[in-house]
Amino acid sequence: MDGAGPFDAIYHLGDLVGYASWPNETVALLRERGIHGVAGNYDSTVATDYKHCGCKYEDDEQERLSRVSFEWTKANTSAETKRALAELPFRLDVRAGGGHAGGPTLTLVHGTPVLNTVYWTEDRPDDFCRKMAAVAGLKSGDVIAFGHTHKPWHRVVDGVHFVNAGSVGRPKDGDSRACYVAVDLAGESPAVDFVRVEYEIERAAAAITEAGLPAAFAAKLRSG
Repeated sequence: MDGAGPFDAIYHLGDLVGYASWPNETVALLRERGIHGVAGNYDSTVATDYKHCGCKYEDDEQERLSRVSFEWTKANTSAETKRALAELPFRLDVRAGGGHAGGPTLTLVHGTPVLNTVYWTEDRPDDFCRKMAAVAGLKSGDVIAFGHTHKPWHRVVDGVHFVNAGSVGRPKDGDSRACYVAVDLAGESPAVDFVRVEYEIERAAAAITEAGLPAAFAAKLRSG
């Protein structure tokens, strides 16, 4: 599998809004194209006008910038878009072979099967993965895909595939290209392929600064 498609279906793992200038356009485009997915912490907190975005900060400056982004996003996200964000499910289970027969399940969440604010980083031990698999009711051969950290990784524990899909927008692993994951469930075992895509970074960066958002957000796009 080379990850280039064509695909039977496309899903998103949440955080459709935040740190950028096109919250309404992004949500509208996904709805127009019929791309379903789950609620990220940013989606659910913006939709409910929560007090903060549920993000993790490394220092005081990151926290300050995060609050700037959150307040701007809440103020510039339309009521229609907030309703769409509020309708996103917390979890989505995909049975490629249909629910009437056995086969692998692809479970989609944003953070973990418990909360969409928990960071499931690659350094989490296998026992943490086993605990999350048990909470989600996964079995050997199943796949659980998540995001939130913006850093892609893949691990197999007891036959269950744990896949952090990285991020299409604002990656944090040092690679500025967009990242998505292609999952093939047709074989004897799931196949997982990370795909990187070039996009118009400067156009997105310019839109961020033109919207009055901090230049640091644009710089983050360039650096990955």
